[in-house]
Amino acid sequence: MEELKIAKIDVYQVDLPYSGGVYRLSGGREYRSFDATIVRITTDTGIEGWGESTPFGSNYVAAHALGVRAGIAEIAPWLIGLDPRRVDRINDAMDAALLGHEHAKTAIDVACWDIFGKSVGLPVCELLGGRTNIGLPIISSIYMGDPDDMRARVADHRARGYIGHSVKIGGEPADDAARITAALADKQPGEFFIVDANGGMTVESALHDAAEGFGIKVSKNGGLTKSRRHRDIAVAAGYTMSVQDTTGSDIAFAAIVHLGQTVPERNLRCVLECRDVVKGKLADGSFEVKNGHVVAPNLPGLGITPRMDALGKPVVSYQ
Repeated sequence: MEELKIAKIDVYQVDLPYSGGVYRLSGGREYRSFDATIVRITTDTGIEGWGESTPFGSNYVAAHALGVRAGIAEIAPWLIGLDPRRVDRINDAMDAALLGHEHAKTAIDVACWDIFGKSVGLPVCELLGGRTNIGLPIISSIYMGDPDDMRARVADHRARGYIGHSVKIGGEPADDAARITAALADKQPGEFFIVDANGGMTVESALHDAAEGFGIKVSKNGGLTKSRRHRDIAVAAGYTMSVQDTTGSDIAFAAIVHLGQTVPERNLRCVLECRDVVKGKLADGSFEVKNGHVVAPNLPGLGITPRMDALGKPVVSYQ
């Protein structure tokens, strides 16, 4: 195998406003915009790979946008000269350079998978285990609010073709019950719902309501390499899963879809349509949603073409 080497890592920063104005979570948390970090890795042969890490603010999980870019500053110098297709070895090098901080490793890992696919002429999903050839059901994100308003937002997404909905809760039990009741009031045949407190429940409540399924969020795991491991453990244990991310643009959505495309149909709940959460288009690609489903494109790598005018100039480069 002819060697490839990472020659340069460019880092971009883009603000992605929330498409609905104000997104509300449990504990009084509110979000109006999300700080996206986009990474371009260029090899010594000129192949480019792209990845994204967009934390959901700074108080959703242990991640924040400034930390993403600070983490990349720690990691990037150690990756120059390595072969990006050896994704496990890339992750070894990142873990040796920086303990934890998986959100900082995500964009680099995804960009390496993009290069891997382009270098061999295959979509990323084929390299992650092979596509299932099924349409992936997409799921909306219904922020916590007044029950009637939540019901209306579910109806709006339903009218736009969504067949799944992630309903946010995390307040008083009686209020949460009213929110769930309202959100499910008009449930249609074949429609499904996930109820998500986003860390707003006590341990006792969470254990009481626990189910045999979980969500894989790509950036919480550090990218596709470690998310693939979680997928395999879940499939071996017989669990169902959704494939999501904290939020993100077209680049993050591409990574979600490629991983989701490899999950056996019996184990897959849904994939998050994160593009719906934010304003602004950072890349083009064939990720059209039809009848509430999406399929990974049959193009090398992630199958995206970044919009350089939207990205602007790199905020920092390593080479």
